[in-house]
Amino acid sequence: MAVDVLTEIDIERPRDAVAAFAADPANAPAWYVNIKSAAWISAPELAIGNSMAFRAQFLGRRLEYTYEIRDFVRGARLVMATQDGPFAMETTYEWTDTPSGGTRMTLRNAGEPTGFARVARPVMERAMRRANQNDLRRLKQILEQSDDHGSTSSS
Repeated sequence: MAVDVLTEIDIERPRDAVAAFAADPANAPAWYVNIKSAAWISAPELAIGNSMAFRAQFLGRRLEYTYEIRDFVRGARLVMATQDGPFAMETTYEWTDTPSGGTRMTLRNAGEPTGFARVARPVMERAMRRANQNDLRRLKQILEQSDDHGSTSSS
């Protein structure tokens, strides 16, 4: 049974600014509550085939996983899939313009849990949805508090 969690939020910042910040793995620990660290494994560049390692804490478990970039359209879409980790997962970010000149960011996590994750799928899916909603709210807060030069204020 697959997990498929879709969340979205409107952020009152230009699409290019939202996409650049959200797609940069170095910023992931700032807006993803569960991500503790992120580091490039390959060249530090958003390009198909490049990969990054993440350490996270989720449902009381420490997770380490590697994502590979599968699709990237600057300012529009980033698709990453696990190469190594507790279960196969694909994460998609999409950014579209809103009528107000801001950005709608869509975050989708889809995958096929195995082992413990398969047994705990319903609980895990609810927890993922709640975490993703909180993460997107944090991203919105960070970006809407940033100055006109794209830097973020201390929180």
